[in-house]
This record gives sequence, structure tokens and C-alpha cells, in this order.
Amino acid sequence: VWRNTDPSLFMPWQSKRDWKPLEERSCTDIPWLIVYTLFCIGMACICGFAIATGGASRIISGYDSYGNICGQKNAKIDGVPLSGQDMTKNKNVFFLDPCNLDFINRKIQSIALCVSKCPATELKTYNDVKQFALNNDSHLCSYDILAARYTNHPDRFTKCPKLPVPPSKAVPLLRRCIPVDISCYAEFAQAFITFVNDNTVLRRVIAGVMASKEIIMGLCMLALGTTRSDLSPILSINRGTGVLWWLYADHRKAVKTNTTTVFGREVAEDNVKALLIYAIVATVFTVVLLLVMFFMRKRVALTISLFHVAGKVFIHLPLLALQPFWTFLCLMLFWVYWIAVLLFLGTSGTAVKNNSTGVVEYHMQGPLQYMVWYHAVGLIWISEFILAFQQMTIAGAVVTYYFTRNKSQLPATPLLSSMIRTVRYHLGTLAKGSFIITLVKIPRLILTYIHSQLKGKVSQDNACARCMLKACVCCLWCLEKCLAYLNQNAYTATAINSTSFCTSARDAFIILVENALRVAAINTVGDFVLFLGKILVVSCTAFAGVLALNYQREYTVWVLPLLIVCLFAFLVAHCFLSVFENVVDVLFLCFAVDTKYNDGSSGREYYMDKEFVENSKKGGRYKADDGDGREMKPMVS
Repeated sequence: VWRNTDPSLFMPWQSKRDWKPLEERSCTDIPWLIVYTLFCIGMACICGFAIATGGASRIISGYDSYGNICGQKNAKIDGVPLSGQDMTKNKNVFFLDPCNLDFINRKIQSIALCVSKCPATELKTYNDVKQFALNNDSHLCSYDILAARYTNHPDRFTKCPKLPVPPSKAVPLLRRCIPVDISCYAEFAQAFITFVNDNTVLRRVIAGVMASKEIIMGLCMLALGTTRSDLSPILSINRGTGVLWWLYADHRKAVKTNTTTVFGREVAEDNVKALLIYAIVATVFTVVLLLVMFFMRKRVALTISLFHVAGKVFIHLPLLALQPFWTFLCLMLFWVYWIAVLLFLGTSGTAVKNNSTGVVEYHMQGPLQYMVWYHAVGLIWISEFILAFQQMTIAGAVVTYYFTRNKSQLPATPLLSSMIRTVRYHLGTLAKGSFIITLVKIPRLILTYIHSQLKGKVSQDNACARCMLKACVCCLWCLEKCLAYLNQNAYTATAINSTSFCTSARDAFIILVENALRVAAINTVGDFVLFLGKILVVSCTAFAGVLALNYQREYTVWVLPLLIVCLFAFLVAHCFLSVFENVVDVLFLCFAVDTKYNDGSSGREYYMDKEFVENSKKGGRYKADDGDGREMKPMVS
């Protein structure tokens, strides 16, 4: 009786509704699409406000310390005598002391002037500055000092450039006179050079990077190719560990019989130490990996079979591999736009004279000052929206592939069709899902900032506050990860049934709970196998790097070049394997829906490959009902 009773009678929140893959399509979460559209219009209005109030022109054309925009006529500013100048001919910004840098506030602490030409040669005396002004009609001293009085004016030490004036060149787009001679920054350069000369290890490492820059570029390209290969992680890692120990023995033997210079012997000894560390780390990792694989060998089989199905998806949908490039390009374009508008906002507002320095600064007052916070929220929400669009596009393409029995009837470009379908029907769902992530991420970032500010203060109260903030940050991070996983499955449910975000999230959550054991197995083992894939890419790239750098053992230190290459290889592998992980998650949810309404009988065949269905049954962890169409329930052993 219990088996044949509708569960909705006992759990009314679980309304019985059949999944109808790809049968109906309608717009979802239209109110949220309207809200998101209005928010984006607000972002555009902020950009328009910054341009209309002169922020964009001040950034692009530049302005002096008295509020005059270079290259145009300016209006008078109350309380600033040198404002309101006609700078039509003076299109470049010149700093009296360009080396006076404020690293804390990230700006040049120097009076800025609008000049017609930047000095191309070094000016050593005030007479040289005077002759430059008379010959080029470019006045490098303050506007209230005539060129004829440059040599004897009492304020020439504060209102004229600091001597010697280094040669400078105007930046093509920003029109700032930037010194071309590094001696202008002699204090910083001297400190860095002194540090490098005193640190012989750092000097050798930098020399190794410069000597092997071509090899580093080649290995980065190898990482791109290795990411898309299908190799055995275990065998490759074992092979690489053996080669590392062989290279260590070979280099150690060479050091004992080495008769080269002292510098060459130091490089060889550093390489031996680096190889020993690499070999020990690789050995420990290999042993741990073999033990984990031995104890998880039964659970790995089902996950690997699901990965084989995902590999077939990539064969039919090869453009999925390019999806990270398009997402990365969209994010880069948006971030460049966001930074440009932020700079515009920094020079927008009302001109205010700083009484301590006498220069003009721009500040937004009243409600306008909150536009920066609005702009900051836009950075997080729109970035999350772009990432959600990638997830929905991948989900739509995989769902189309999965629920199409005859693969020859797939659309010509399933990924492009999924993009069009997402833009046409489901942008509101993406807006709502990305907004939920934004609501969790903003307080987490704020608490992280507060926690970082309390690090330098030592007291018992601050220690307790830091511990509480750290716990809150960890809880919010876990909540964000859980919501991100639920959002991804909600997008898949939307791609299947074309339902709203909340309905899709509820349906996806219910079906994941019904298959909790399989979800745990797929996620834990799947994440581990994908981690092995990332390690494989890093190992293959590092192995090739060791072999390539082995030919430069006389003058190259391997530590930093290999770290650079391995970091790049890991980032590349993470981008591509994240797409693979999304495909696996979508396939699993589709398979759970498939087994919920099909039992493999005639007319109710599974959409999933028979190989995976048989492997799931052989595992002994799941069983199906007797043909009544209900879901396959997990067995608890």
C-alpha cells in the first residue's frame, strides 16, 4: 500500500508533476529580468553621469592641479585663481616632480601643469628650462611665472620642476609626460638592484627565468594541449616520479665531478636541491594516491563510466571546449569597462580646493557618493551573471544531446542553439540565480575585509572578534558553494522543463535528495578524479619542463621557471576541467530524471548509454521498482 501511494499525500509540498524534457518552452522569471535590466540601465546611467560631468575627459585628456582640463577651454572655479585657463594648445600633462610617488594612495604627489610639449632632452639648469619655454612655447613652471623670470624668481624652487628635468615622452592615449629614463626612479631602482645583488640566490633565479623564457612559453602551450588529452594519470605520475629520481642521481653525480666556474657549480647545486625536493614530494604524493585509489577502486568505476559518457558528449559537441575562452573574453571586456567607469567616477563631482596642498580635487557629495557602492555591486552581480550564462548554455546543450535518441537529429550547432534559447527564454532565471550568489558574496567580502583590518591590532577582544569573523566567513563560503551547486542544477532543470528558478531549484533538490548516495559518490569521487586530471596536466608539463631545462643545467636554476609553468598549467586545467565537471553534473541529473520515468522496457527505454546503465546496476547500490515508472531508489547498506 505504501509503495503505490502518492507521496504528495504525505508531503504536500512535493506536488506531483511530470518532467517533460524539451517539450515545452516559455519565458521564465520575467520580473527578475525586468529588475536586472533596470539595474544594468542604472550602471549605464552611472557611466553617462561620469562622462557628462567631465570625469571621462579628465581621465583621457588629463587635468592640472588647478582644475583645468588640458586641450580645451575651462570655466573659472571659485577660490582657485589659476583656474579657467584656455588650454587649447596645451594638450599634455607635465608633473613638476614625477618621482614623488604616494604608494599608499596610488598617485603622484606633485603639481601638474598643462604643457604643449614634453621635454625630449634633459634640462639641467633653470636656464635650460627657460630656453625650452622660449623655443617651444611650452612653459614648465607655474602659470603665474613668466618664462623670462625662470632663472631668478623667488618661488622657482617650488613652482618650477625639480632639477634635473628628465627627458619624457607623452603617452599616446592619456597624454601624460612620462620620463623615459629609468634614472628618474633611481631611489626605487637602486633599492631593488641592491637587494638583488645582495641576494645571490634571487639573482641566479632571475637569470634562470630570463635564460629559459622561450622554454617557459613553449611549456605553457604544451599545458594547453595536455589539458585536452586523454592519458592515464596514475601511470604518468609514476613515470614522472621515476624520472625525477633518475635526474637527481645524474645531477648529483655531475656535481661531484664538476670542474666549471663557481657560479656554474652554485647553479648545479641549486638544481640538485630542487630535484631532490621535487622527487620527494612526487614520491609522497604517488604513495598517497595509490593508497586512495586502492580503497576507492569500487566507487571509482561508476564515476569513470560516467566520465566516458561525458567524453562522448564532447565528441558530439566539440565547441564545449571553447566555452571558457568566450566566458573569459566577456569577463575581461566587462572588467575593463568597470575599471574605466570607476576611474571616471574618481574624477567626477564637484571641484574642491585642498587647503593644505593648494591643488584642486574632485569629490562627489550627497547621494551621488553612493554610486561607487552601486557600481561595486554591479561588478559582482554581472560577473556572476556571465558565469551563470555559461552554466545555462552548457546545461542546455547537454540536455539537448541527452534527450535526443537519434544523435543524427541534433541541431547543427547545439551550443549556439542553447545560447539563443537561453537569451530568448531564461535570462530572468540567470538574473535571479546570480543575485542569490551576490547576496551571499557581498557580506563575505565585507567580513573578509574587516578581518584583514584587525590583523595588525593585538588584543584579547580583537582576537575574539577575529575568530568570530573567521567563522562567519567560513560559514558564508560554505553557503556560497552549496548555493552555487544548487543553482547549477536549477539551471539544468530549467533547461529540461523551462520552469522558473524556484520551481527548478525545488525539483532539482528533491531529485538530488532521492539519489543522495549517488550524488555523494559522484561528487566525492568525481572531484577526486578531476583533481587527478589537473595533477596530470601539471605533472606532464613539469616533466617536459625538467627534460627541457636539463639541457641548460650549467646556467639555469629550475625553481622559479618550473613554478611559473606549473601554476599556468593548473589554471588552464582548472578552466577546462570545470566545464567537464559541469557536463558530468548535468548528465547525472538527466540520468536521475531518466531513471525516474523509464525502466528500460519496450517504449520506455533509457536515454543513457546501456554501458553506464549496466555499470550502475552491477554496482549493487541501486535497484529499480517493478516497472511502475517510479524512481530508482538507493539501497542503504
